[in-house]
Amino acid sequence: MAARILMALSASIVLTLGVLHLDSTFRGPSLTPRDPALQFSMSKSSPMVTNETTMWRCWMGFNASHSMGLILFGLIYGYLALAHGQLLFRSPFLLVVGLAMLCGLVVLCKVYFLVGLSKASAFHWPAMWPALPCRVCYCRSGQLDAAGVARKRIHPASFAHVTLGAL
Repeated sequence: MAARILMALSASIVLTLGVLHLDSTFRGPSLTPRDPALQFSMSKSSPMVTNETTMWRCWMGFNASHSMGLILFGLIYGYLALAHGQLLFRSPFLLVVGLAMLCGLVVLCKVYFLVGLSKASAFHWPAMWPALPCRVCYCRSGQLDAAGVARKRIHPASFAHVTLGAL
């Protein structure tokens, strides 16, 4: 049960960041350039791909789609953690994809965004890391009963071996 709660907490942090990002995309000055001339220039310039849009519209669309991706990720993983924990925690594919997505977000924040954003994105790590080793190790070693409750504790150090062996 603790693993489900921690995973849902992790997903809710990503979901919250996505909702806040979507809100700030369309309301307020948070994602507008400090230099009004830059926004004007972006609204008059089109990308090389097409003349049917402007760089400003692309900027707004990229921010909105980024937000929607965070929201979708948070909703799906939160739902799976709470309603279908066995499916989530018994699937190395879902766990690896989720972890890869979160790692990718942290790297993107470090490379392209404010350092504060990467710190905010990294808040879910304390919630996610304890959830992964205990559930994956229990599931892969057959140590879960029918209700998904662990019967025997397995040391978290075996997590890497179990996960990599499943791939």
